[in-house]
Amino acid sequence: MAPGARITIVEDDRELAEWMASYLQQNGFVTDICLRGETALQRLRRKLSDLVILDINLPGINGFEVCKQLREFFDNPVIMVTANDEEFDEVLGLELGADDYITKPVTPRVLLARINAQLRSGASAARQREDLLQFGSLKIDLQAQSVTLEDQAVALSSGEFELLWVLGCHAGSEVRREDLVREIRGFDYDGFDRTIDVRISRLRKKLGDHSNPPKRIKTIWGKGYLFAKNAW
Repeated sequence: MAPGARITIVEDDRELAEWMASYLQQNGFVTDICLRGETALQRLRRKLSDLVILDINLPGINGFEVCKQLREFFDNPVIMVTANDEEFDEVLGLELGADDYITKPVTPRVLLARINAQLRSGASAARQREDLLQFGSLKIDLQAQSVTLEDQAVALSSGEFELLWVLGCHAGSEVRREDLVREIRGFDYDGFDRTIDVRISRLRKKLGDHSNPPKRIKTIWGKGYLFAKNAW
């Protein structure tokens, strides 16, 4: 179990929703109840949730449509719940992006087991995503210490790889030269050390960033560098 994980319950049966919320709170979760699909979509856009329990038969926007819209911005697990024990509903829910499917009546142990299984799976996937950065045709694999561009391996030194990884982790944001020196070289920038600049130059050559000015790893004059995440 993930202590303190936030579970959003989207269920129009208030009594059932409150029962699930109470049971989950007893097992260490934080819960949030939405009685309508529209409310759930609005709330989930504003507030982070680790998992959503989603009823299919909702008033207004049904659960299928909620799931479809939810997948445009929400990456965490979704468990659909329905009173209809029909294969069509299960298949449709999974095709729209649900991660699991429970048929009513919902039993406490099954609910808890399904939630914990999805949270474990989500945590594993998150760890994998943290170890792999991808921007278009560029892939940076931290565990393998490897880089591929357009399916071709790019040979980098350990220092070049470390610099590329740091820039990739801050893709789309300016990274100051002082911060790069401190993080990679381990000491404060004295205004003279050019190691980072040399590595940037080598990275650009190896990654085909030949335009003038460079478009993939941009220089922010007087400040630092910016890794352009949409230029690959």
